[in-house]
Amino acid sequence: MKDYIILADIACDLSEDIRREIGMTDYLPGHVTIDDGRDLPTTLDWSNISREEFYKILGNKKRKVTSAPPNIDEYYACFEKYVKQGIAVLSLSLSSKISATFSFADTAVKRIKENYPDAEIYSIDTMRMSSAFGLIVVYAHLLKKQGKTVEEVVAWIEENKNRVHQMGPIDDLIFVARRGRITMGKAIMGNIVGVKPMADCNAEGYVTVLAKAKGISKAMDATVKYVGLTARDVENQIFIVAHSDRQLYAEKLRDMLAEKFSAAKIYVTDVFSGAGTNIGPGMLAVYYLGDPILEGMEAEKEAMAQVMAK
Repeated sequence: MKDYIILADIACDLSEDIRREIGMTDYLPGHVTIDDGRDLPTTLDWSNISREEFYKILGNKKRKVTSAPPNIDEYYACFEKYVKQGIAVLSLSLSSKISATFSFADTAVKRIKENYPDAEIYSIDTMRMSSAFGLIVVYAHLLKKQGKTVEEVVAWIEENKNRVHQMGPIDDLIFVARRGRITMGKAIMGNIVGVKPMADCNAEGYVTVLAKAKGISKAMDATVKYVGLTARDVENQIFIVAHSDRQLYAEKLRDMLAEKFSAAKIYVTDVFSGAGTNIGPGMLAVYYLGDPILEGMEAEKEAMAQVMAK
């Protein structure tokens, strides 16, 4: 079997511990620009800026932070490094509905094929972001460890990427309002009364709010119940709990999931600065595999209705 490398971009939000455990040796960093003049590479750690400082800046309505994915030249250079060694490349990108990242990666792939006709290189739009995307990356590496070929991994991802679900609350509605997703008035009132919107992935990789819980405890209880209704083959599953500056809640949610389910593994990771720029502070979610998500999300809506009725 020809050797191959699985290359994800920065938006996969996989911590160093997870990357080490699954054998992930490389990824594509992006860029984050802060209004104080700093232009930093986005990395899957907090080596360039601390978690606390980053989310404090994001939470300040007077401050501005922008992010950008790796550009075409950066993708090309990374791909070329492996192609020159005779290593096949599998590039995984966050949803094309959310970012131009996949377009940049795919353009670089086409250039590689023009300059290296014998190169074996693939580019996949995962249709997910943050640790929903990261979960796909984890399974890809585990399949590689099992001896699957790059073609077999590609086939598995295409068949299963729309099975990746998420559930959990977000508690900083001011940031959501600043992004234009709700009005500032609703955000302020929601924060005052403790409303926590709860969302799952839709078929295009965005998130769709399915319910609003009052208080973080009720939101986490609802999260666990929703997973119980929508996860499949839990004993053989991997869960990823991700958070944007909510470490203690993430650890509590992990413990709640571990008590309820006999999952193969439950990881906890940060939302790092690449995806964090758009997600903002206050997000807590678990990512896992369920049934394929259809366009209307009828099954997910019904599951959440059952949860909220209890």
